[in-house]
Amino acid sequence: MAELSETISKGTTTVGIVFKDGVVLATERRATMGNMIASKKAKKVYQIADRIGMTTAGGVGDAQQLARLMQVECSLYEIRRGRSMTVGAAATLLSNVLNQNRMYPFYVQLLVGGFDKTGASVYSVDALGGASLEEDIVATGSGSPFAYGVLEDRFTKDMSRDEAVDLAKRALKSAIRRDSASGESICVVVITKDQYLEYSEEDI
Repeated sequence: MAELSETISKGTTTVGIVFKDGVVLATERRATMGNMIASKKAKKVYQIADRIGMTTAGGVGDAQQLARLMQVECSLYEIRRGRSMTVGAAATLLSNVLNQNRMYPFYVQLLVGGFDKTGASVYSVDALGGASLEEDIVATGSGSPFAYGVLEDRFTKDMSRDEAVDLAKRALKSAIRRDSASGESICVVVITKDQYLEYSEEDI
């Protein structure tokens, strides 16, 4: 397993921030294959339910497969039960899927964040199925140490929406400057009680 994992190309930076009215999920857009930049427009934030998003770091194919699976499962849940899946339930379902594939794991590190009846929350989910509720801030991927430096220094409780978006952008820019697997433009999604909003590049 260790030998195989060393041959898998991976790297990115994703950020999750809980602010007083919702959650910010943000990523950069570079996808790499070793030392080559494979794409400058990679999608790393997926809407998996009405008010739930998922960020991806790791293997692109694995991440896309999991995003499709979660979109279907969240839709089926709402059809069968007449209500939306909670953020915690989505993170638990995702962790179960990952845990059941430990012999042939998905090479991913994921964030699941959104807004439900309990309020705003974000979870970190690793490749072996561990799911952790993050109280305030979280970053994943190869650029996360640089992002954490900014997040830990500037995060405050009860940040406004604009402050949280600005902090996410600052954290990603720090990672882009120092991590070669992170780069290009930035994608920012804000999820509140009222909307799932993906910012345009012009807005950012």
